Amino acid sequence: MTFARIIGTGSYMPERILTNADLEQMVDTTDQWILDRTGIRERRIIAEDQKVSDLAEIAAKRALEASGTKAVDIDLVIVASATSELIFPSLACLIQQRLGIGDCPAFDINAACTGFIYQLDVANQFIKNGSAKNVLLVAAEGLSKVVDWDDRATCVLFSDGAGAVVLTADSKPGIRSTHIHADGTYSELLYAPSGRYGDDPPHIRMKGNDVFKVAVTKLGAVVTEALQANNLVVDDIDWLVPHQANLRIIKATAKRIHLPMERVILTIEKQGNTSAASVPLALDTGVREGKIKAGDTVLMEAFGAGFTWGSALVDF
Repeated sequence: MTFARIIGTGSYMPERILTNADLEQMVDTTDQWILDRTGIRERRIIAEDQKVSDLAEIAAKRALEASGTKAVDIDLVIVASATSELIFPSLACLIQQRLGIGDCPAFDINAACTGFIYQLDVANQFIKNGSAKNVLLVAAEGLSKVVDWDDRATCVLFSDGAGAVVLTADSKPGIRSTHIHADGTYSELLYAPSGRYGDDPPHIRMKGNDVFKVAVTKLGAVVTEALQANNLVVDDIDWLVPHQANLRIIKATAKRIHLPMERVILTIEKQGNTSAASVPLALDTGVREGKIKAGDTVLMEAFGAGFTWGSALVDF
């Protein structure tokens, strides 16, 4: 039987740091207000001369290096993003060209903050059915480009960055299962207009309290779904790698499944919410800090606009 295994991770965040103290000078807020409600102290902002594809390229190169895989051996590229600098071609095609990967399928996925979980689900199918052997997944966002810096409810949350993984076909178990969902009836609670059809400016709009309530319920359910699908209990999970959207949501999800916070990878304090890049950024942090090791069982989950949500259970 063929499994999809993660054999390398990488990430990149822009150099510019925007702290809560900086935001105090921009909008009616305070460091304590932001910290109490989100758990965020600082976030990264893409440079004037940087593009989302630049962030994606660096993260991809680091994942390839960590995996020991050559770019020419990649036979599928999937990029998750809601903030590509181009309408077309896809970010995946840009990354394919920049890395010299050559002729292979390359496409983007937009599932907002759940993008990486959707990527894992799709890549897993390609590898299991024999259509691909080595897959590069990159999730990259430049959310600062679509943030309304006069809206204190959203500008304190979002950040820029990229995360990447390399998957390969293996006889050893890797991705045990993926579980993805969507419900468009919630679309008005979290969205960003395109600005292309005379509509509102392309700024993120969010009804925070409503999003919070749905997110906690859906994330708790999808984590339970993954455990039940694999006949596991919480004690079988070494690490939870959650979407880094809001510390209160993360704590509520962990409490719902009775998982101690000591087994949760947290990066939100210094990284903020990087949407699709959030989970792979946190995953790479956990790997490079020596927390996530070979033999560990890791549960990843995310929730985003759409609404979309999902989880992935992975053996390392």
